[in-house]
Amino acid sequence: MTDSSNREQRFVAYVQGLIEREDRAALAALRRALGKTPGEAVEAHRYVLPWLAPDIGARREEAFYLVGALFAWHQQNWPTAEGGPGRSGLGASLRWLAQKRESASIERRFVALLNSHSDELGRHLRRIVGLLRAEDIRVDWAQLLRDVQHWDHESRYVQRTWARAYWGGRADAVAAPDSATDPDAAPDEPTRATASAE
Repeated sequence: MTDSSNREQRFVAYVQGLIEREDRAALAALRRALGKTPGEAVEAHRYVLPWLAPDIGARREEAFYLVGALFAWHQQNWPTAEGGPGRSGLGASLRWLAQKRESASIERRFVALLNSHSDELGRHLRRIVGLLRAEDIRVDWAQLLRDVQHWDHESRYVQRTWARAYWGGRADAVAAPDSATDPDAAPDEPTRATASAE
């Protein structure tokens, strides 16, 4: 059994190994866990349970089944060691998607995901990962596994980190205030886009 500090990374490496070996039976068993509780995902037990600590809580257990199933479905990993998003997690992948598709619906789905309760998280993640899968955009699965386990943290730091990765540093994408109607607007201050062009 692995120690808890590396458990997520090692589980993802294990699923990556199944993908590389083209173990279709194992990957199909993991995919069948999508939309099911751990108790219903009987075929996935043999691939997930060896990676869980005996005293793991129900939410953490659900995270392993959910992320294992999603990774088996969308087999594109973006590990931090290879320049992946690391702590910024799924927000970085979604930013790539938004830049590629330029669709307002992506932002709406992302906001719905950020607002979701942990009981609805699996459903929202399936939709989001489906969009990423359609565009072959990779996911840092180990980071997602860590993030899902901390979704209910009172500070909501996971949601804030994802939001920062998605919207952070994009001030030029936000509509500038109309100086004719906004008395606080600073008309002589250049936008980020014009400043970089000078």
